[in-house]
Amino acid sequence: MSNAHVTLEPTEERHRAALAAAGADPAIWTLQPFNIAEGFDAYFDWLVGERDAGRWIPHVVIDPQGVVVGQSCYLDIRAPQCGVEIGGTWYARAAQGTKINPAAKLLLLDHAFASGMVRVQLKTDVRNERSQAAMRKLGATYEGTFRKQQPRPDGSWRDSVYFSIIDDDWPEIRARLIERLA
Repeated sequence: MSNAHVTLEPTEERHRAALAAAGADPAIWTLQPFNIAEGFDAYFDWLVGERDAGRWIPHVVIDPQGVVVGQSCYLDIRAPQCGVEIGGTWYARAAQGTKINPAAKLLLLDHAFASGMVRVQLKTDVRNERSQAAMRKLGATYEGTFRKQQPRPDGSWRDSVYFSIIDDDWPEIRARLIERLA
């Protein structure tokens, strides 16, 4: 999948080193639910395991210069209910605040809805205000906060903020997103 701003490729072993380089800044992982303290290889191996088990469909995000700048994934795939989550998203500092994330979300959302999904959810740590702002700017609808939804790597409990985009809203959100990327 690609557009003028990004290319998304299914994550494969050949992406390991480039993805590790993109994620080298420890600050990227502060609000992520992954225990990167064990090292990037342990994280990557876990990600590949989730992919191979069919629980996640991870994608590397590549900028127009061909540099891997992060990842975004499908997870919580609920085909019988026509729903999926977009998550596991993180970007190198240089890609944050650019058109990279909205361009990647456009591709992932387009593909999800074209594949018959009627609901795409997104969630983030209640402390991740930047991610919440990005979801609102995307046009996703706030649905609520699930208290103690999952443990954090440090052992504390994460409250997760949930957003969604449904098929009825997608045409308008898509048009605004395309305008934003122009």
